[in-house]
Amino acid sequence: MSKFDEKLAIYEKEFGKLGISFDADLLRKVTKGLGPSIYNEDSSKVSCSDKTELDRVKNNFLIKKLGMKDSPKLDDAIKEVCEQFGSSRRKFRAMFYYLLVKKLNKESYYN
Repeated sequence: MSKFDEKLAIYEKEFGKLGISFDADLLRKVTKGLGPSIYNEDSSKVSCSDKTELDRVKNNFLIKKLGMKDSPKLDDAIKEVCEQFGSSRRKFRAMFYYLLVKKLNKESYYN
């Protein structure tokens, strides 16, 4: 099993623990789009308690990558995803971005 597939297996297991159903194909595409950041302990996770981190998610992923316009809708989506994870310390970036893509109906970006 490749390191990439190992990471996907971890994310799939974590979604199961959280009781969140997911589209495996879309998760693979979102994860692939993150490149080598998924292999770094720090960059592979999102900290919901760090405003700078959440601003980075909004600006670099939602606005720059997905081409969305800045609006309170983006902040609300990020907040909702943080709440979905609850107190879990394992807020993997691939899972976080996947949930944002689903919440904001941006699946078409990955087609």
